[in-house]
Amino acid sequence: MSILKRLQTSGNEGVDNAGRTEIPGGNSLQTRRISAPAPAAGQDQYLDIKNRVQNKLVAGLDANVDISKTTEIRKQIQDLFEQILAEENIILSRPERVRMFDQIVAEILGMGPIQPLLEDDSITEIMVNGAKNIYVERKGKIFRVPLAFESNDHVMRIIDRIVAPLGRRIDESSPYVDARLADGSRVNAVIPPISLIGPTLTIRKFSKNPITVEQLIQFGSLTAEAVQFLQACVEARINIIISGGTGSGKTTLLNILSSFIPGDERIITIENAAELQLRQEHVVTLESRPPNIENRGEITIRQLVINALRMRPDRIIVGEIRDEAALDMLQAMNTGHEGSMTTAHSNSPRDTLSRLETMVLMAGMELPVRAIREQISSAIDLVVHQSRLRDGSRKVVNITEVTGMEGDVITTTDIFAFEQIGYESDKVLGEIRPTGLRPRFMEKIESSGINLPASIFGIGERRRQ
Repeated sequence: MSILKRLQTSGNEGVDNAGRTEIPGGNSLQTRRISAPAPAAGQDQYLDIKNRVQNKLVAGLDANVDISKTTEIRKQIQDLFEQILAEENIILSRPERVRMFDQIVAEILGMGPIQPLLEDDSITEIMVNGAKNIYVERKGKIFRVPLAFESNDHVMRIIDRIVAPLGRRIDESSPYVDARLADGSRVNAVIPPISLIGPTLTIRKFSKNPITVEQLIQFGSLTAEAVQFLQACVEARINIIISGGTGSGKTTLLNILSSFIPGDERIITIENAAELQLRQEHVVTLESRPPNIENRGEITIRQLVINALRMRPDRIIVGEIRDEAALDMLQAMNTGHEGSMTTAHSNSPRDTLSRLETMVLMAGMELPVRAIREQISSAIDLVVHQSRLRDGSRKVVNITEVTGMEGDVITTTDIFAFEQIGYESDKVLGEIRPTGLRPRFMEKIESSGINLPASIFGIGERRRQ
């Protein structure tokens, strides 16, 4: 991809082709002429020099160079950068030189001022609220960072850089978009007139090294006993829905549970933006598609679920159910595709079932509420509910069996539940513990050749007490 094409307007607002700063009304001044000192004069002068150096640098680069060869391009940029500074007789302190070079490289090869945040593995989410307010999430807590874009136009250029290669668009007629970066990180952008504070950008970062089940136990998100039970459920083809709030770790947990699926099964994954990282060999990944500029060509999750049934799947994994696709997912689970998994936003296991009911009604089918509830109770075996606690930690707080119907009500039983024992040094103390009850589907687990000790469910412990 051409650098010139990618950067034809980058860092260039208010600068004409001759390198002069444009003044409203048509007048222009040579950029070397710096106005009298003012509170922001130093910063203005720095940005002026940076823009001119950047424009010259882009003009001097090979237009057909392959930007994927980062090391080579960086060396080429470094040589040109030093050459331009010498030709222009621009004297910068060492910190200013390093800072300017890093910023220009970030503009050409990366995402401008947020590039260092994308490279920081400790950051899980980046939130840009207009040009001057940038926040990050680290260890479950949100912090403001001392970085900023030059202007709202600068933010817009970065948004365009993200969405253009994907064939997406964002403008006044379509002022929000979902996309993903090359590494799989999920991106949402919203621009005026929908956003009243300027262009906003939210990036859920994609972990280069997926969290392992051992790390989950180490972090205290799950206990070894709960993991052993969940692994048995996946291997025995129990239908599971993972629920929780935004940023609670649902996709991470779905990734981990998916790793327990035997390698000889055919898995179809369906997502809005591909995030799952399955290690099995026989995996088919499907991704939904929004409508194009002519409002045509949309492919929905529901269409993909229906199509997946024709692809001879052993398991269907849907990244997230949020609409009428719930009906087709439930039907798939009820028609021989056992062991399927999905996630849903909700506040509790009980809310998860209520939301499923609402989503099925969105399909427009004239079904009685009781019939919908029967469908849900027979399709879903287990709800694993994840929560982000007030100290920022993410923990599984309920592993709940869907046991059936009593009258018109779906009945549930907690097999494991989180027990908080205190709050100390800004940390929630506690862990998920067995309730002493065995699930009704234990026969199905045992018929799969899996024998779980009674101690996993806390039965032996209760007797000793």
